[in-house]
Amino acid sequence: MFFECLCLLSLGATLSFAQQNCPGYTASNIQQSATGLTADLTLAGEACNVYGFDLTNLTLTVEYQSGNRLHVLIQDQNQSVYQVPTDIFPGPESLPSASASNSNLRFAFTQSPFSFAVARSNGETLFNTSGNPLVFENQYLNVRTSLPDSPNLYGLGEHSDPFRLNTTNYTRTIWNRDSYGIPAGTNLYGAHPIYVEHRGGSGTHGVVFVNSNGIEVKINDTQGQYLEYNTLGGVFDFYFLAGPSPVEVSQQIAEVVGLPANIPYGGLGFHQCRYGYRDIYEVAGVVYNYSQAGIALETMWTDIDYMFRRYVMTVDPDRFPMAKVRELVNYLHAHQQKYTVMVDPAVAYQPNTGYGALDSGIQQDIFLKTSNGSLYTGVVWPGPTVFPDWFSPNAQTYWTGQFDSFFSSETGIDIDYLWIDMNEAANFCNWPCSDPQGYAEENNFPPDPPPVRNSSPIALPGFPADFQPPSSSARVKRQDNAGLRMGLSGRDLINPPYQIRNAAGSLSNKTINTDLVHYNGLVEYDTHNLYGTMMSNHSRNAMLSRRPQERTLVITRSTFLGAGTYVAHWLGDNISDWPHYRISIAQMLAFSAFFSLPITGSDVCGFGGNTTELLCARWMMLGAFYPFYRNHNELGSVSQEAYRWESVAESARRAIDIRYRMLDYFYTAVYEQTVDGTPSLNPMFYVYPNDSNTFGIDLQYFWGSSVLISPVTEENGTSVDIYLPQDIFYDWNNGFTPVQGSGTTVTLYNVDFQTIPIHIKGGSVLPLRARSANTTTELRKQPFQIVIAPGTDGTASGSLYIDDGISLEQAAISYISFSWDGSNFSMNGTYDYSTGVNISQIILLGQRSAPSGAITGDQYFPVAYNSTSQVASVNVSIPLTGDSSMRFGQVASYIGNAFALGTNLYLAATALLLILVAAQNL
Repeated sequence: MFFECLCLLSLGATLSFAQQNCPGYTASNIQQSATGLTADLTLAGEACNVYGFDLTNLTLTVEYQSGNRLHVLIQDQNQSVYQVPTDIFPGPESLPSASASNSNLRFAFTQSPFSFAVARSNGETLFNTSGNPLVFENQYLNVRTSLPDSPNLYGLGEHSDPFRLNTTNYTRTIWNRDSYGIPAGTNLYGAHPIYVEHRGGSGTHGVVFVNSNGIEVKINDTQGQYLEYNTLGGVFDFYFLAGPSPVEVSQQIAEVVGLPANIPYGGLGFHQCRYGYRDIYEVAGVVYNYSQAGIALETMWTDIDYMFRRYVMTVDPDRFPMAKVRELVNYLHAHQQKYTVMVDPAVAYQPNTGYGALDSGIQQDIFLKTSNGSLYTGVVWPGPTVFPDWFSPNAQTYWTGQFDSFFSSETGIDIDYLWIDMNEAANFCNWPCSDPQGYAEENNFPPDPPPVRNSSPIALPGFPADFQPPSSSARVKRQDNAGLRMGLSGRDLINPPYQIRNAAGSLSNKTINTDLVHYNGLVEYDTHNLYGTMMSNHSRNAMLSRRPQERTLVITRSTFLGAGTYVAHWLGDNISDWPHYRISIAQMLAFSAFFSLPITGSDVCGFGGNTTELLCARWMMLGAFYPFYRNHNELGSVSQEAYRWESVAESARRAIDIRYRMLDYFYTAVYEQTVDGTPSLNPMFYVYPNDSNTFGIDLQYFWGSSVLISPVTEENGTSVDIYLPQDIFYDWNNGFTPVQGSGTTVTLYNVDFQTIPIHIKGGSVLPLRARSANTTTELRKQPFQIVIAPGTDGTASGSLYIDDGISLEQAAISYISFSWDGSNFSMNGTYDYSTGVNISQIILLGQRSAPSGAITGDQYFPVAYNSTSQVASVNVSIPLTGDSSMRFGQVASYIGNAFALGTNLYLAATALLLILVAAQNL
């Protein structure tokens, strides 16, 4: 057996005095099998009751679930303590062949006091709790692991702290909250208790902690480096992931939390929104102005402005009359564009007014209630509000019904995508919020709408002639039944003895009360962090009900483990300044690489406050290399649509041109992430895991795995220091000129505000569209260019995924692999989806001399050559319908160029080979 009972070394780190004197547990009744072990854990001495009361009897379950995944579960013996419901977080399945004997991980333990360690099969310890008693109380759990000195730690989201976590006196609170400005050092909108530790040459591993209670993770180096979990409830439910490469860790995380959902092709287009559009005519004007500026707008969005007094599932009859909204949507659809609106969870509490969303919810009993059976009321944008209880068995029926009616394609707003917000859940009224109506009136909720226009706006060619404004204007009883995992009674659900550092204050402040009991008997204290993801699931289902055959894009603010299986995420209400421009890179990398939520982005040009022309110009360039690309800002700030300044408009045109030409390359990367979890955005250390200089880089990253993005990040700067690993790269902005990286930092000068440094990694084959387009629909009609960027060994590879871009279930797909062996380009794969376009050009980079031509089948194609950038290109017409290859010949003079280098034996050998190839082909 590979289970070992060891006396593990003490960390030497100190706990609080009370915790030091906790007795821990003793393991007994140990039952081992080929695939795991079980044991009973009994309190080893007098209870310390440091933050509640110690549970006397626990159980340990260890499962070798795959060759690289180990599951460790410590729960109460009666299984009365709350656990994350499996219908919300199902977790992974064990593989039939998994066993201790074929695992790359080893579990070891000490019987008394109980502690455990997880190590690689080579003996390297990854997680070690020795020396610190396990604490398992009714409202407090504590476990601590030792770490190497100065570890490279990442994850533990959502936060806006540095990408590589601080390891000295650092606390990371995980408790979802409405966090305007996404301040550093605080808890934000999402709960992702996942960390990744990278140890360079010895490998990378990950730890997923499945717990939805309030969590405080402490990392420090006092008397030894450690990481410590402090949680307000639940159980110890850990998945240890062996890697050993960073990419493999991300794949294994995806196996645990769920593979992300694929999105429509058009979802990767450019989006425009703001909070504060006065009326539907101003929204239409924005659409028109983008067209006039020659900036490709894929999707127009509207914030809560469209609603009547901020009531969900309503329109303002004066400013956003339904008939005019439908006209705008029809116009967008006729021009291959799309429309999206926001929906919040809170429903205005306006009884006896005929408000359908409220009346239907009351009738179907789907709102949260207080202990006396009355509706729980808070305050959000529409004033006093009630909140859906997503655990209600009628919640999905209610939510789908609202969507089917309000977003009806025949009578409602025929939206294409959906935006959900305020779902932490946000509540403006401070706890205990004893007078929601008074708070709403005192703080002007809902705010007064702007007055109706008294004059017509500028005429909008192409819009309907009459597109002008008017001239005037039953519940489960709480119990502690064993096995139900509903949570223990007798807990303080508002002010628990252990206080996490929630930036909003008490657990219930600025959110719904944590002592509320859901329909199924679970309490909000345990399930708070699930609220946003449950809304996400219900909303995705409601969107699919409207268009059952089509993929959907739902953008959410609040997330939990596995949210990517339903939705995408924007990074919340950031600020229009350079620090938020910079930190957006680290945030989106964490969501893509660690949290299995690839479609993520920050509000381009910033949400809060006034942007500047130069900041917005830079941000439009950077945003083009976010997965989710949307310009968005808030009410009261200066307008920042990309056409407002000519310099920003030019940045947008150039950025979108590059993004759209690369869109199929990135769409392929996203597809591959939905298949096996391979990240579609990569930190530099993912691509160069043995280069220690990359471990802390958070201002450069890989779009896909081949395109290095190195934005200018200093205010008003026109130069940027970038790190180039020891590898060959090709400069996109300089005609694909080769650049030899040497593992040092180089400075790029004269980077104007319409440029973002882009380098193609050697060894890559990129499928690009030959031309950009005004919409992604038109983009799909453009032919392909294939860019071959040979690596240091002279070879390259890549892939291309093509489908219809929208169907939930694809009738046919094409998935093509490209390869370059130094003289021969080939492609093979499946070609079931007919694209209607061909490969029109092949571009070969890093050629020191011109190939004389190229031959595919019995066709000969002349090659154009640029000696300055060392780029050879050949115009072809190759259909994407079957395997094919093309061989490139070389002129005889190339041998002289190669041998003139004298010392490069590889080039000389390659030259001889190519001479033979040329002789054969000519």
